Amino acid sequence: MSSCYLVRIGLLGVVGRFRSAGGASFGRDDQVICRTSRGLETGAVLCRVNGEVDSEVVDGELLRKMAAEDRAIAERLGRFRDRAFEACQVKLKENRISASLVDVEQTFDGGSIWFYFLGEVGPEIEALTDELAATYEAKVKFRKFAEALANGCGPDCGTGKSCGDCSSCGLRGGCGKG
Repeated sequence: MSSCYLVRIGLLGVVGRFRSAGGASFGRDDQVICRTSRGLETGAVLCRVNGEVDSEVVDGELLRKMAAEDRAIAERLGRFRDRAFEACQVKLKENRISASLVDVEQTFDGGSIWFYFLGEVGPEIEALTDELAATYEAKVKFRKFAEALANGCGPDCGTGKSCGDCSSCGLRGGCGKG
C-alpha cells in the first residue's frame, strides 16, 4: 500500500491528497513534483495522512522530490511566467482594457498557463489571455520534454538505475530519477 500526503500546490496554495509513487517517503516541507489534473506541478509536502485514504479522494500522484534539475526548470519557467505577465500588462494597456492582472501561473510541464484577474473577466480579456497562453505555451516547448520529466527518459530511468547521458530528454548529468 502506498502512502498518502497532504501537499500544497499551485500559486493559490491549494492543498490536496497525493499518493506516493513507488512507495517513496517524504517529509514536511519537501519540495516535490506532483501529477495533478492540470499536469505536472511543484508542491510542498505538509504532512503524511494517517490511516487508509479512499482512492476516490486522492487528487493526484506525488512523483518525486525536486532535484537540482527540477529547480533549474522551475526557474526557467518563472522567467517565462514573468514575461507573460509583462506581455499581458502591455496588451491590456494597448487595448485600453481596465482590468487588474494579479498574477500568472504555469504548470511545471509548461502545458498550461493561467492569468488571474480581479473582478469579472469579459470576452475581450478571454481573447487576449487565450492569445498570450498560446504564445507562451509555444515558447516553452516543453510538451515532449515534460513526458521525459514525468516518465523518465529510458526503460530503466526512475527505477534506481542511473540512466547516464539522458540525451533523449536533454538533461545534462541525468534526469535526477536514477
